Amino acid sequence: MTVTSSRTTARPRHRGGRPAARDRRRRRGGGRLRTVLVVSLSLLVLVSAGAGWLYLKLNGNISTFDSDGLSDDRPDGTSKGENVLVIGSDARTDGNSALGGGDKGDIGRSDTAFLLHIYADHRHALAVSIPRDTLVTIPPCKLPDGSWTERQENTMFNAAYSVGQTAKGNPACTQNTVEELTGLRVDHTVVVDFKGFARLTEVVGGVKVCLPQDIYQKDLNPNRSTRGELLFPQGEQSVSGEKALDYVRIRHGIGDGSDIGRIKRQQAFVASLLKKVKSDGLTPTKLLPLADAATASLTVDAGLGSADKLISFAMSLKDIDLHNTKFVTVPWRYQGSRVAVVEPDADALWAALKADRTIDGQDASGGRSGGKKKAASAAPSPSAVDGTGVTVAVYNGTPVSGLGARGAARLTAAGFTVTGTATATSQDHATTVIQYGPGLKDRAEKAAALFPGAALEEIGGAVINVVLGQSFATAAPAASSAAPTAVPSGVSDDARSADDDPCADLSYG
Repeated sequence: MTVTSSRTTARPRHRGGRPAARDRRRRRGGGRLRTVLVVSLSLLVLVSAGAGWLYLKLNGNISTFDSDGLSDDRPDGTSKGENVLVIGSDARTDGNSALGGGDKGDIGRSDTAFLLHIYADHRHALAVSIPRDTLVTIPPCKLPDGSWTERQENTMFNAAYSVGQTAKGNPACTQNTVEELTGLRVDHTVVVDFKGFARLTEVVGGVKVCLPQDIYQKDLNPNRSTRGELLFPQGEQSVSGEKALDYVRIRHGIGDGSDIGRIKRQQAFVASLLKKVKSDGLTPTKLLPLADAATASLTVDAGLGSADKLISFAMSLKDIDLHNTKFVTVPWRYQGSRVAVVEPDADALWAALKADRTIDGQDASGGRSGGKKKAASAAPSPSAVDGTGVTVAVYNGTPVSGLGARGAARLTAAGFTVTGTATATSQDHATTVIQYGPGLKDRAEKAAALFPGAALEEIGGAVINVVLGQSFATAAPAASSAAPTAVPSGVSDDARSADDDPCADLSYG
């Protein structure tokens, strides 16, 4: 036992202390390892701190609008696609007066607006422009003092943004108005101002545009006494910053000089911008400056009110093909100096979007169901009723937003001609009523066949009115679905794709 113990304690001194030297080398190696770990940990802390700083910076950039101003009477949501309302504001606040002109204390106005429908398959998208002079119904909207306005019929669309007469405008009121017009639930609303728009175009390194002719300062400002300097030479070129803003704002001296023509030019610009972003790729190097510019440029709803939500939403769009990204204008016609929505074409467009049908009739629902199934039995298939040659008007006799569009879609799918949709004089109809003039009962019965339980009522005049009641609002959809297979050709034929040549279709009205 003693010998064994002695050998054990003597081992460190064996052969002139070599084991001790090895221990020193191990300690030196351990020191180097600890140094590497400390440096790595320090770098990790710095990187994390940098990421945290960037996250806080992006979050600090974002402005949101008051969601309390959204209506309590909104269309039902859907498990299919998403609808994003994009508003271009000409507000003069926060340095925008230097770019847009005008008094910086003036009220905010919406210069342009479109509803972007992102189909459920996340492979298709459709932007529907709404002219600012379009005559619409503006539903009750919240004022700065907390009170609500009265419903306004036959009012210009861009007046919704100015409700309350504030410098920053009223995005919630514009959202309420779009939901009233379309019967679609708006999932998100985004407002871009002059300064933000100019900054975005600078970050992407410019956007390609094409002009059919030389454009001078007088074309941008017709009040000038001389034509001024050349702003844009004829042909293809890249623009950014204030030049890009001038391009999308020009109205006079190009095309037919109308707001409709300017909308077409704005659609071409947004298409070219998307193409540029896609071609650059959504890498971190490209995405972070873009995110910084975007978050500083936008006012959004609370659902997009943080950096992670906004970037996550943007990344969810990365697989949408440029060719499948389309731009159209709501079906329209001139009514004096204003613009009227053309029915039933517009209702057919909204119904197609609600059913996730593309403008050429493709099913882009991605195989998703479209929400909860109704317990009630389905209405007769439109194919079982032939309404050819029968003209009807549709009235919403309930407070349910978008019901007129649903009823019109069902009728047009069965061959009826819908002259228009409107709100009934009273909105307390429990059941649907088909009103008809003398000698039109047989035609009214055809319409009634599409609305189980509908009552017939003879009135004066050579008309057939379909006054929709609460029974239709809660009923199941028609067996074959009232959604059309395609929107009217007048809409689809005028569409622009995001991959179109910037020099294609330069008539601009």
